[in-house]
Amino acid sequence: MNEIDNIPMHVAIIPDGNRRWAKKRNEKPWIGHKEGTERIEEIIELSWKYGIKCLSIWGSSQKNLTKRPLREKKALIDIYDVYFDKMFNSEQIYKRDVKINVFGSWREQFPNKLVKKIEEGLERTKNHKSLNLNFFLAYDGDQEMLDAVKNIVKTNQKEITKETIKQNLLTKDLSPVDYLIRTGGEPHLSTGFMMWDISNAQLYFTDKYFPDFDEDLYEEALKDYAKRKRRHGA
Repeated sequence: MNEIDNIPMHVAIIPDGNRRWAKKRNEKPWIGHKEGTERIEEIIELSWKYGIKCLSIWGSSQKNLTKRPLREKKALIDIYDVYFDKMFNSEQIYKRDVKINVFGSWREQFPNKLVKKIEEGLERTKNHKSLNLNFFLAYDGDQEMLDAVKNIVKTNQKEITKETIKQNLLTKDLSPVDYLIRTGGEPHLSTGFMMWDISNAQLYFTDKYFPDFDEDLYEEALKDYAKRKRRHGA
């Protein structure tokens, strides 16, 4: 691992291209999702080694879990089940004092057994303070913002500031995103992913499908960030 100056403190990743990666290889879509979890583990480990304090990963949107074929949805749920079991039992999570957060409508979308597993894991890491590892599952950023606005109206707050909005978001305890990485060769944002938190983020798009986005390519993306100069309107 090489030294890199100017490391982003909060990196968010949209891991796109799992299904296209599988299709290219004449495999079922969930094979791509499964391979993608391997890359997530590598990215998490490298992020910690570089001193990134907050890592956010978009695992699935609401549409991913409501509009895709039942067989693919079941396979995705099974992958989550295995992955979270492994993660919440990892010594590194406790040794490194990692707080895990899961945002989205996963409680409504996931089977009770998986919901219970995730909730128990969140409870075990809730007091960790050194690092934040965030997963967005069955998540819709547009809905997050709508819910925030509705809550502000409901509580009848007289003065609305930036802080007011932030405190009504799911991500109220997270720092702003410094660097947003999207794989898959389609340079766009989707369903308002962390829209408030990425407002001043640097963006990085790669043509690589996520299962091909290995440690070397992630390191390359971090080096690209390190070379950039922020002018902030000056």
